[in-house]
Amino acid sequence: QVHLVESGGGLVQTGGSLRLACAASGGIRSTYAMGWFRQPPGKEREFVAAIARTGGYTYYSDSVKGRFTISRDRAKTTLFLQMNNLEPEDTAVYYCSLDHGIITSSLRLPAQWDYWGQGTQVTVSS
Repeated sequence: QVHLVESGGGLVQTGGSLRLACAASGGIRSTYAMGWFRQPPGKEREFVAAIARTGGYTYYSDSVKGRFTISRDRAKTTLFLQMNNLEPEDTAVYYCSLDHGIITSSLRLPAQWDYWGQGTQVTVSS
């Protein structure tokens, strides 16, 4: 069973930065995709960024492109999300995800991911 644990959330002012981390452990196979989603208060979970199963290709939502950067360590078991120039609209619970078989065209769909972390709160004050 795959286990994901997020860390790094907190309270930051508009224009500030935060770096989220997600440690993956358990039954991880040789190839897998990892991603970040967020759920703002009263809204549905939405795609933020992902790294595809192969090739290391990265994908971003339009709302964070140019401000957020997704990456992972050399062992590929820790996922990061560097968030710069944060805005109040970025306030949400941020979730890490992992899936062994997800295809690129499904990366943005929460229902297609098998494993999720417990989430970490990010609050951006104006």
